[in-house]
Amino acid sequence: MESIELRNIRKHSYTKTESLRALKTNLQFCGDDVKTILFTSSIPDEGKSTVTFDLARSLTESGKSVLLIDTDMRKSVLAGRLRAKTLEKSEIQGLSHYLSGQKKLTEVLYATQIPKLFMIFAGPSVPNPTEILEKKYFAELIEFAREQFDYVLIDCAPIGAAIDAAIVAKHCDGAVLVIAQGVANSRMISSVKKQLEASGVRILGAVLNKVKMENNHYGKYYGRYYGSYYGSYYGNYYKRDDVEESI
Repeated sequence: MESIELRNIRKHSYTKTESLRALKTNLQFCGDDVKTILFTSSIPDEGKSTVTFDLARSLTESGKSVLLIDTDMRKSVLAGRLRAKTLEKSEIQGLSHYLSGQKKLTEVLYATQIPKLFMIFAGPSVPNPTEILEKKYFAELIEFAREQFDYVLIDCAPIGAAIDAAIVAKHCDGAVLVIAQGVANSRMISSVKKQLEASGVRILGAVLNKVKMENNHYGKYYGRYYGSYYGSYYGNYYKRDDVEESI
């Protein structure tokens, strides 16, 4: 297994740290049988990849070993956003290499400089991501990951744009929907929720992302103290019943 350097790791603000702690706590209270968790959104640019990665970091800070798998083989942003580079400066091998049979699992699994955080990047874009996700290789990957790591976080393509997440969901213990404030409408969110339910996966809840706290009651009270930090923090974690009631 090769090591990789993530060269764009930002220090979390106090507000983001507290929001991640709340998300992590709520996930842990879902039960110790919830280890493999899918993250998706309705449409692109709702921040699901950032949420998934930051949660992975937060879990490792609690001593958990985490594997983050990027399955968005259509338009992945994770490797570029993190400015990932192998220590040998070789090309990053990814999930598409593994699922197409070009590389072994050990050749696409990377250790990072963050203790206990391991990653599998999406790899080059492919014309048939849904088809190769249904191959036995992906099922074998998840089986391996369950045995080796405390948590497996899976970053999926937006389910409103592709059905990849519904395929991946069959292998997961639960799913979390990332919703950016003021982006997707309630009808779209409801449709995405139904697609996830049809896959049989347990919907754990939703993360309200990119909350503008100046328009929020709490923002009026705390805004002067926290200032601009509220512009990009992760919002409340809602249990499944709350999601159902809100849409």
